[in-house]
Formats: sequence, C-alpha cells, structure tokens
Amino acid sequence: MRSVPADAGAKPRPNIILVVADDLEASDLSAFPNIYSQLVRQGTAFERYFVTDSWCCPSRASILRSQYVHSHGVYTNTAPEGGFGRFHASGLESSTIGTWLKAAGYRTALMGKYLNHYPGRAVPPTYVPPGWDEWHVPVRRLYAEYGYTLNENGTLRAYGHEAADYLSDVLAAKAAAFVSDPRQPFFLYLAPIGPHQPANPAPRHADAFADAQAPRPPSFDQANVEAEPEWLRAVPRLRDGQVARIDERYRTRMRSMLGVDDLVGTVVGALGRSGRLADTYLFFTSDNGFHLGTHRLALGKTTPFEESIRVPLVARGPGIAAGRTVTAMAATVDLGPTFAELAGTRAPDFAEGRSLVPVLTGGTPSQWRKNVLVEFYRPPGWTPVPGEAPPYRALRTADHTYVEYARGERQLYDLTADPYQLDNVVGRTPAEVVDRLARTLHEMAVCSGASCRVADTR
Repeated sequence: MRSVPADAGAKPRPNIILVVADDLEASDLSAFPNIYSQLVRQGTAFERYFVTDSWCCPSRASILRSQYVHSHGVYTNTAPEGGFGRFHASGLESSTIGTWLKAAGYRTALMGKYLNHYPGRAVPPTYVPPGWDEWHVPVRRLYAEYGYTLNENGTLRAYGHEAADYLSDVLAAKAAAFVSDPRQPFFLYLAPIGPHQPANPAPRHADAFADAQAPRPPSFDQANVEAEPEWLRAVPRLRDGQVARIDERYRTRMRSMLGVDDLVGTVVGALGRSGRLADTYLFFTSDNGFHLGTHRLALGKTTPFEESIRVPLVARGPGIAAGRTVTAMAATVDLGPTFAELAGTRAPDFAEGRSLVPVLTGGTPSQWRKNVLVEFYRPPGWTPVPGEAPPYRALRTADHTYVEYARGERQLYDLTADPYQLDNVVGRTPAEVVDRLARTLHEMAVCSGASCRVADTR
C-alpha cells in the first residue's frame, strides 16, 4: 500500500536527513564535536530508544518498513532467513520509507550501507531498489572503507586506497552535493560504516584517543552470573589480554566514529551554506548497540542487555527544542511514521510504530507506548555456543527487561533497583508480576499493524 499524500497546499514541507551509524551503542557523544555541537546541543535526545533486533539487517529492515521482525520476516543477516535476499524476495522493497516519501513528492537518496549481503546473488550489482532517486551504496568490501566498489545510480565505480577514497568522506561529499541541490524537499538516508568492525579510521584520525580506555561500568566483566541463562554462565571472566584488546577495540571504534562525525559536520555545513539548515530535520541513530566487556562479553551484540538494544537517537529541526532530553520510550519502528508525518503524508496501514512528532515538539500524548518488543532469531540448525545468545523475545518497559528464550530460560531485571542488569530476579519476583509481563510480551510478539499500537500501551 502506498503512503497517502496530505494537502500539498499547506506550508512548504521540510527536508529530512537520517544518519544511521553501524553498531554504535548508547554512549556519551561529547567526544564527537560535530555530533555533539550540531545535534545534541541543538536538538532533543531520547534516553530510552531501542532497536527491534540487535542485529544489522533485521534492525535496518525495521527502519525501512516500520515493522517488528516477526512482521517483516527478515530474521537474520543472511539468506534464506534474512539479509537483502530475504527482503528482496519477499517484495518488501515495494513499500519503504523511500517509496513513501518519493510518492509524497520528495527527492530521495540512500547513501552508504543498505542491507547485509546486498546485492548478493539476488540481483545484479547495478540494481537500484524502487523509491530512491539517488543511490550510492557499496556492493563490494563493505566494511573496509577502502578498496570498495560503489553502485552509483546503476553504474559501478571502484575506489582505491588513497586518503581521498575513505568511504565516510566520499559519502559526505555526495551527501553535501545532494542537500545543496536547489530542488526541495528531500529525504536523505545516510548510512556510514563506522564504527563497525574492523573500524578503520581515516589517516587523519589514526592517533586519536591514544590513552582512551573502554568504559568500566559495574557490568564490565560481571562477577556473578549464577542466576543467568546457560549461554552466559558458560562465559569465563575476562583475562588481562582480553581486556587489553577490548581497550584497543574501543580506541579504533572511537577513531572510526570521528569519520562519521566529520560526515555530520560536512552535511550540516552544506545545509548552512545553501540556506536549508533551518528547514531541515536531522536524525542521528544506530542500527544496534555493542558489547565491550560488559557481562563478560569481549565484543558483539544480539543480546537483550542494554548495551546491545539501547542506542542513541538525537533529532534537531523546526520546533524541536535545543539541549532537551526526553524519557518517552521509542523504537526503530517509530522512524518511518515520524518522517511520514513531517513530510505531510501517512505511513501505510502495515506500519507498526508511532510518529515521534508529538514528543519531539514538546507535547505529552495521552496515549504513548509503555513497552518495546525486541526479537532475536537464529538460522535453523544453529548450534549453541558459549557467549552467543539463543533465540529470544524480550519486553523492555520503563522499569523492567523481561526475556523469554526459545530454550525455556527467562530473565527479569528491575531497572530501577538494578540499572546495570546484574541480578536476574525472575525466580524471586511475584508470579503475578512475571505473568503480566509475559502476557504483554506474547501480545506484542503476535501484533500486526495498528494492533501493535494497542499492545505497546499495556
């Protein structure tokens, strides 16, 4: 179903930019000068913004479609259960935020990472999905930042290993040219690679953060895991060598993020020079979080812990207060309806998220979400490995995280008393409390379309 344009005779519609970092957990953004000064200080940040799945492709499919994972069916990063191949074969490209805004009269562009294993064997490397006027997406060596090939509007172009070939910088230049075009309005989905492994920095950032150390919250190298599920109980304490590698990984990730930060600065600068900054909404977020020693996990994602499922969301633009933080719960499924409302149109009926516009503009909606569903799936035949979470469904509320694993184990954390999720209290919590959370989780796990906006208020 196509989006439904609103009255085009109203005030001019704003421009919209979405920047999606790769594997960036919720953290202090003050180390990144452009993101901090141009977005955090000039906009509104969400304290409780969560992904639908802490894995790249399922999460990005939720961004594109405003659907939870059980609805869009892109369960993993690889075909046949997931990846670009699943998204394409399921016909999901026929209705995405790109097609919705294009139908509403917007110029649209996607630059950077699309979906894992694009184009794969499903389509030729010159393939451009519907809904995108401009398309600049890597088709080879996605994460290297050098020596890659871009599909540039259906033409393949190889980039080398010179400093000027650094992917974040190339995307920044293309994005600056796009937002400087005099035609309006536009929607830009900008998806740099940083800080995804191997987190290659630009040469100018190679020596940054020389003495930085990964954060050491109470969950770092968690001491007691006796009440945790088997997959975590099997993980030993971190060794000194592992901690040293975690710190080095943290430094490379921070250096990689400086390239993303420069990209943000380039785009904001281009908007200012073209006179479009005041008429543009900018959103900055990530597809999922990342573990750096927390809960004994030296690296990775896909868990139901905060480090994995909670990510940044910062927005600036007309009517959005500067320097504000909101506690209203939000999720990746909310981005599509938000952009649709800002563009003066509506998301299709299958969309499962909520428009964040009322919250962003300082309102207090009478009915707002009280929970977020997080899902995680494994391919058929997956063999359990210590440190790798089995499939699960989780309910994140304002006060609790409740998890049910496919193997029958459960977790419950009281986030008021235990914000670092060190004490699984599922066995010590009154049955009526656990049952209530379980009922809501099950209702969310089978919701579809508008029914999700009923279940998320339970």
